[in-house]
Amino acid sequence: QVQLVESGGGLVQPGGSLRLSCAASGFPFNTYVVNWFRQAAGKERELVASISTNGGNAVYGDSVKGRFTISRDNVKNTVYLYMNNLTPADTAAYTCNALRGTSEYWGKGTLVTVSS
Repeated sequence: QVQLVESGGGLVQPGGSLRLSCAASGFPFNTYVVNWFRQAAGKERELVASISTNGGNAVYGDSVKGRFTISRDNVKNTVYLYMNNLTPADTAAYTCNALRGTSEYWGKGTLVTVSS
C-alpha cells in the first residue's frame, strides 16, 4: 500500500522553528523527487521546496529561501523540512508529494500555525 504521511505540524510562535517529516512506504522512494507544498486559507498552493532523488540538489520557493531546509534519508524513506524563523505568513497546510515521471503520490498534509 502506497503511503505518504506527514507529521510535525503544530502551533509555534513567530520566530520559532519546526521540523516536518514525510514518511513514505509502498513504492521505490529513492527514485522519486519529493516536493513540499503549502496552501494557506484562501490562497493558491505554493511550492515550498523540492529535493532530488539522492538529496544532492534542492530548490526553494522565494518566500522561504534562507529559512527552510529540505533533506532526505533514503534509508528511512523520509524527507524532512526544517523551518526556521517562522512568521504568520508561513501558516498553512503543508503537504508532501513524490514524483517520478507520470507517477505521483500525495500525502494528506499537516497543519502549521504561526501565532503568538
